[in-house]
Amino acid sequence: MRAFIIRPFGVKNEIDFDEVARVLISPALEAVGAEGRETLDIVESGNIRTDMFRRLLTADLVVADLSIHNANVFYELGIRHALRAHGAFMLRCAADRFPFDLQTDRYFVYRRDDPAASLPALVEALGRTRDAGAKDAAAKDSPVFVALPGLSEPDHSLLNRVPRDFEEDVAAAAEARRAGDLALLSYEARGFEWEVNGWRAVGRAQRNLKAWTGARETWERVRAVEPGDLEANIQLGTVYERTGDLTKSEGAFRRALQNRAARPADRAEVYALLARNAKTRWRGEWEAAPPGERAAAALRSPHLRDSFENYERAFLEDLNHFYSGLLALASLKVMVELAAALPDEWAEQFDDDDEAARALEKHQAQAAKLAAAVELSLAAAAARLAREGRSPDVWADISAADLRLLTSAAPRRVAAAYRAALADAPDFAADAVRKQLAIYRDLGVLGASLAEVFKVVGEPPPPPAAAEPPPAQRRERVLLFSGHMIDAPGRDKPRFPADREQVARERIRRAVFEEMQAGAGVSIGYAGGASGGDILFHEVCDELGLASRLCLAVPPQEYVGRSVAKAGQQWVERFWRLYDERAARGLMRVLSEAADAAEGREQMPAWLRERSGYNIWQRVNLWMLFNALEEACDPRSGDPNITLIALWDGRTGDGPGGTGHLVEKVERLGAPCHKLLTGELFGL
Repeated sequence: MRAFIIRPFGVKNEIDFDEVARVLISPALEAVGAEGRETLDIVESGNIRTDMFRRLLTADLVVADLSIHNANVFYELGIRHALRAHGAFMLRCAADRFPFDLQTDRYFVYRRDDPAASLPALVEALGRTRDAGAKDAAAKDSPVFVALPGLSEPDHSLLNRVPRDFEEDVAAAAEARRAGDLALLSYEARGFEWEVNGWRAVGRAQRNLKAWTGARETWERVRAVEPGDLEANIQLGTVYERTGDLTKSEGAFRRALQNRAARPADRAEVYALLARNAKTRWRGEWEAAPPGERAAAALRSPHLRDSFENYERAFLEDLNHFYSGLLALASLKVMVELAAALPDEWAEQFDDDDEAARALEKHQAQAAKLAAAVELSLAAAAARLAREGRSPDVWADISAADLRLLTSAAPRRVAAAYRAALADAPDFAADAVRKQLAIYRDLGVLGASLAEVFKVVGEPPPPPAAAEPPPAQRRERVLLFSGHMIDAPGRDKPRFPADREQVARERIRRAVFEEMQAGAGVSIGYAGGASGGDILFHEVCDELGLASRLCLAVPPQEYVGRSVAKAGQQWVERFWRLYDERAARGLMRVLSEAADAAEGREQMPAWLRERSGYNIWQRVNLWMLFNALEEACDPRSGDPNITLIALWDGRTGDGPGGTGHLVEKVERLGAPCHKLLTGELFGL
C-alpha cells in the first residue's frame, strides 16, 4: 500500500511537525504495511505540481495533519478530496480551531505533548481505514464524492505513466517469447510509483504467452495493491483456471463482478468465464464415469445447469456477446436431448412426472428463443464488420456453423457451413471445433448431423476408456550453477586457487551426474562464463551430454576483461570455445549490450538506474533464475523444480551479486541448493 503524508514542516505554534512525522505518522504507516512519502520529497526534487498531483491521486492512503491552519495542507487535502473517493485520513492535536468546512468530519487526535504515546491508537485507526477500502470498493470518505454520488474518479494511470523504455523492454521480451525476461521485469518494477501500470503491461504479455506461473505472480501483485481491480481479478481467474485451481478462479471472477465500474461487456465476459469453469467441472464428472454411464452422469450433474445459467447471464448482460448465447444454447440442447433419451434420470430430479414434463417443455421453448436471439446477434456482428470495412471474423463464422448444428435437421447443410467457416481458419480453430463436437459425440446427442460434420472437420480422438486419470509426470529439472572465479594473482584471502582446478572439476561433475540420475532427470543447465566454476560447469555438462546455456551480464569482450582474463590466457581460450559453440546452438545470451561502462550503471536500463543498491551482477543472477523458473516450474503445484549447485566459500562476496546472492534467492524459493564449500573442498 502506498501512502502520502501532507503536513506542516518544522516548528509551528510550538509544535515540532517533523518530530510528529518521525515518531508517530511514519511508524504507524510502516506498521500497517504502507510506504510513506511526503511533500518535502517533491519540493526537494523541484517538480512540485505534477508530482504532487500524481501522488495525491495514486496514493492508497493520504494522511493529513490539520493541527494548524496551513494553506498548503488545506490545498493538498482539497485536491485529494476532489480526486479520490476514499483513503483520506485526517489527524490533529489540540492547537488551532477546526476549519469551518471540516468541523463535521472525523479526526484522529494525538497528544501534543507526547505524540509517540498515540502510536498504538493511530495504527489501529489507520488499519480500519485501510480495511474499509479493501472490503468495499465503493467506500467514500471524501465530502466531495459523498455530496456528488455520480462523480467518478479520474483514471489513475493518467498521472503514473510507465517509462517508455520499460514498455519497450516488455514488448521486446514478448516478441521474443522470453517469459523469464518478463518475470524479471515484473520483479524489478516493484517500488516505483508506476509499478501497478508496469505490472499490467507485463501481466498482459505473460497471459498472451501462456506463462502462467509468472502471470499469476504479476497479477497477484496488482491485486495486493488494488484488491477490487477488475482486470487483475479477471486475469487471475483465468490463470487459476488454467493451472487447475477452479475454486480460486471462481473467487477471483466473483470479485470482478463486485466491481461497480464493470461495464456490461465486462460482466458478460466474467459470467462466461464462470460458465466455462462449471463446464470443466461437469466434464470432469461424467468423463470419470464408466462409458455406459456417462450420459446419465452428465444429465444428473448440477454443473450442467450452472454452466447454462452463467452462459445465459453473460448473454443477457450483453446481447452482442453471441459466443455466450451460443454456448448457453448448446448446454440447453444437451440437457433437452439427454432428458428425452433418459426420461427416468430426468424425472428423478423433480417431485413428480408432470413437473419434469413442464420443465422439459420450458427448456425447449427457451432453446427456441435463444436460437433466435443468437442468430440476430451474429447477424448484427456481421453487419458491424461490413459497415466498418473489416474482414469477417473467423470465430463468428464458426459460431454460425455451430448454431446451424444446434438448430438444423439437414446434416449436409450443417457440414457445408463448417466447410466454409474453416476454409481459411488456423489449425487451432479446427481443434477447438473438434473439442466441442467430441462432447456431443461422447454423450450421444446431436447425432443426426455429426457424421457429416466429421467428414469435414475430422473425427475427434476417442474418449478415454478408463475412468482413472493418468499418473502425474514430474518434469525434468533445470540446473543453475554459480561459483567463484579462479583467484587473481596476489589475492589476500584465497577462495579458488588455480592449482585446485581438477578437484573442483571432479566435484562439480559428481554433483551434475547425481542430479541427472535423480528423479525425472535434468533438461538443461544455466551458468555464467567466468573463469573457474562457470567454465568448469559448462565443460562438465558437455562431457555428460547435458545442454547448458551461457548467460553473460555484459558483451563478451568486456566480460572477458572483467571475469576471465585475470586467470590467464588458457581460460580466455576456453571461454571463447564455449562462447562460439553455445552461440552456434542458440544457447548463449547477453543481458546488457552496453559496452565500456566502467561503473556499471550505464549497463542497466535507464528506467532502472535510479534504484540504489542494485547492479548488473545482481540483475544477471535474477535473470538466470527467472528464466530457469519459467522453463522448469510446475504452474499447477508451484514447485520451482530447479536445483542450484554453488561452488562457494559460504561468505559474502567481493561485491554485490555474487554466489551468495543467488544462494539466498534460491533457498528463499525452497529449492534445493548443493553447496560445494571451497574451504573444505580445497583445504583452505
